[in-house]
Amino acid sequence: MIAGYILSGLVTGAVFAVMGAGLTLSYAATGVFNFAHGAVGFMAALLFYQCDRAGLPPWLSALLAVGVLAPALGYVLHRAMFRGLARAGETAQIVATIGLTIALPALGLLAVDLLGLPPADATALPRGVGPHPAVTLDLLGVRLDTDQLITFALSALTAAGLWAFLRHTPYGLRMRASVDRRRLATLRGVDVDATSALAWMLGSGLAGLAGVLAVPVIGLDATAYTVLLFASATAAVFGRLRSVPWTFAAGLGLGVVQNLVAGYTDFLEEITGLRTAVPVILLFAGLVLLNRSRERVAGSTAEDAPPPDHLAGVPPWRRRLPWALAMAALLAFTAAGPEYYVGVAANGLVLALIFCSFVVVTGIGGMVNLAQASFAAMAALTCGWAYASGLPFFAAILLGVLAACAVGLLVALPALRLGGRVLTLATLALALLADQVLFQVDAFSNGTIGWPLPALSLGFADTSDPRVRVVLLLALVGLAGLLVRNLERSASGRAVLAVRSAPAAAVTSGLSAPRAKIMLFVLASGIAGLGGVLFAVSKESITATDLPAFSGFVWLAVVVLQGVRRVGGAVLGGLVAAAMPELLATWGLSAHVGAILFGAGGVILARHPDGVLAQFAESRHRRRSRRQERERAAELQRETAAVPSGTVPSGAAPSGAAPSGAAPSAATSPAVERGEPALFRLEDVVAGYADCTVLRGVELSVRPGEVVALLGANGAGKSTACAVAAGDLPVAAGRVLLDGEDVTAWPAHRRARAGVLLAPEGRGVFPGLTVDENLRTWLGDPAPAYERMPQLAARRTVLAGALSGGEQQLLTLAPALVRPPRVLIADEPSLGLAPLVVRQVFEVFAELRERGVALLLVEEKATEALAVADRVAFMRLGRITWAGPRSEVDADRLTAAYLGVS
Repeated sequence: MIAGYILSGLVTGAVFAVMGAGLTLSYAATGVFNFAHGAVGFMAALLFYQCDRAGLPPWLSALLAVGVLAPALGYVLHRAMFRGLARAGETAQIVATIGLTIALPALGLLAVDLLGLPPADATALPRGVGPHPAVTLDLLGVRLDTDQLITFALSALTAAGLWAFLRHTPYGLRMRASVDRRRLATLRGVDVDATSALAWMLGSGLAGLAGVLAVPVIGLDATAYTVLLFASATAAVFGRLRSVPWTFAAGLGLGVVQNLVAGYTDFLEEITGLRTAVPVILLFAGLVLLNRSRERVAGSTAEDAPPPDHLAGVPPWRRRLPWALAMAALLAFTAAGPEYYVGVAANGLVLALIFCSFVVVTGIGGMVNLAQASFAAMAALTCGWAYASGLPFFAAILLGVLAACAVGLLVALPALRLGGRVLTLATLALALLADQVLFQVDAFSNGTIGWPLPALSLGFADTSDPRVRVVLLLALVGLAGLLVRNLERSASGRAVLAVRSAPAAAVTSGLSAPRAKIMLFVLASGIAGLGGVLFAVSKESITATDLPAFSGFVWLAVVVLQGVRRVGGAVLGGLVAAAMPELLATWGLSAHVGAILFGAGGVILARHPDGVLAQFAESRHRRRSRRQERERAAELQRETAAVPSGTVPSGAAPSGAAPSGAAPSAATSPAVERGEPALFRLEDVVAGYADCTVLRGVELSVRPGEVVALLGANGAGKSTACAVAAGDLPVAAGRVLLDGEDVTAWPAHRRARAGVLLAPEGRGVFPGLTVDENLRTWLGDPAPAYERMPQLAARRTVLAGALSGGEQQLLTLAPALVRPPRVLIADEPSLGLAPLVVRQVFEVFAELRERGVALLLVEEKATEALAVADRVAFMRLGRITWAGPRSEVDADRLTAAYLGVS
């Protein structure tokens, strides 16, 4: 019997493994956790079903679904959405993919309706890829059908093929390099955008394969594919969202464990839903035990810090006037409008009150919590149970809100250990666990009947009148807005923002990160609980299925699309969520249209992560910033043009003099002696980061076979100049020329392919790749590099991250000796190295100069740089203050360059 459970569990686990591998692949290559992975599987299953019903052979139907539709869908989504999401914050990533989870199935089902195809719903009975009806075979005494055997065989072949692709092909190597260090991969000539597109195509193909393999078991229920996603996410978590082989193994193990628990734990039958919740329990355990955040733990990554408030300079009355007018219009509509539509507005305000909880926990705290629907359900069910037990109604309401706060405190505990998308998955796991276990206890939820609740009496009226509900809810939402505003301005609010933006600095300042996060979770759960109670009061009853966990999934997306940092976004989101179904019904449109529009909002969010309400202020700010940037760049160029070329700081020796105390001149390269034109040139370059200008009209050139040393103190702009030269940072004004050709608009990977190689500050290696794989990112055959540097040959199978600092720097430069670039830009190559290794590094530079490579050498340590330099440029505050031959450098000029004195 146990063999039967294991073998059938391996078949189930094979589907988990395939989908989990696709999830891991796309996340590892792009950094975006795709909550729509299950929806892609549903689309592939839908096409397979329709092709099969049209009479195509099953193998051809599967090929079209898995090999054509799913990869094409992955590529289109990459171009339209995922490429922008890779640079957005985590909240925007999560919400945009949640939008796709809803929109993609709706798009497929709408197409089925419009084209008059066979209906595809939970009642459809699709077949598998194998013979129909399936043939049953006996394997080791266990009866398995052909669909099960095909599922396991295809998953095993997929695992082997994917491993071979990632380990033994150039495309796989580029993909793994992009995962390891995305920026460095671009500097090595890898087109990370094309690599990401390939990852999304492969990941979507794997999702499509899992969908086709699972369709005879779970049918064409879109929700079932979302549940399948979270079971597969458990396997991906145990693979740490990085290792495809470990994800496959975990998926197989999950299927076996689920079957064994179902077969051998009869004692768990008394706890409804516990046996089917095995994947959710394992998901939560894996998140807590294996995925402690090693970076920041306030809920989001550093780039998801609070966005700037572009309305900060606007007078308060201008900020409040639109909302005052909107409230006046809503009250007028409440007084004079039809009672039915006033009720719709009241329902929208109930949702708005619940959505205010997202403003607290996500907008202020930066933590994405998907358990808000469970908080609302917990409060409503507790209130119903308490009222049925004889408590006064107001006491029952208070008890319900306190129960939600208690559950919020429980959910907050993982937040003390986890952060980012890991915390998001953990909160969703707890919400699903509550749905499947706690809310199924009949004594708590009263079964399918639920708990009846009376209208809330205010003395002069009660909430059975929708107009009374609107006024009451407007008052409560206003109180929530005041609470949020006071929280932001209070010491507690500043502590929360400090913990969110820089947790390590906050802790060293004496702030308590656990206390800040627990406070936010408890406050948000209390607001959601109050909203849940009012939802039940409006409905006059509450059941365990009225507020399912997946509602929180959708609610978060709605409020973030409108603007999660403002209570106004919560109000607008609630009204839109309530009004959209009514409008679609009035206009005679399919309900699928609303879901598709919602998905389109996710695409917009990829480009504007702060939501709809921030767009007007943000657009105005961008226009003003671009105008100011152009004016600033033009002013800097005029200042640079006004300074005569060759001007030196006061007190420095005049050009052409033979200064006393000058160091011995380095040997001049033949190319310099022949007076060859510059191979690489920066012309009047202005560049910086956001609103901070760093380079202010930089002029710099390098000839073939020449070493130009760029010297200056920390903060002078040297590394920024390197980034601009390599294409890693765009310029605001000026040009970058390579052999006379304007390459200013070329991205970094194109410049690298043209022969511009940057050895970045620190270590230019991929720590997660072996020495051999690092060399193969630039060289087709690394054997010549091993001949030149035997010390690397002895460590070819060692991960580059395990090498010493000197070995890593030599590994960075080794490819240039075998395949010399046209231009080598070395940023602080001696940083942190022993003197012996520094000597080896500069010997490499000397050899490359003899071979005609143009070298731009950036160093803080002047002695080593001057020993190999032909020309020297001093930089201070983003400007070249002096440039000339090495022979004209003396101590005074060095002092002026580094200390800013004459």
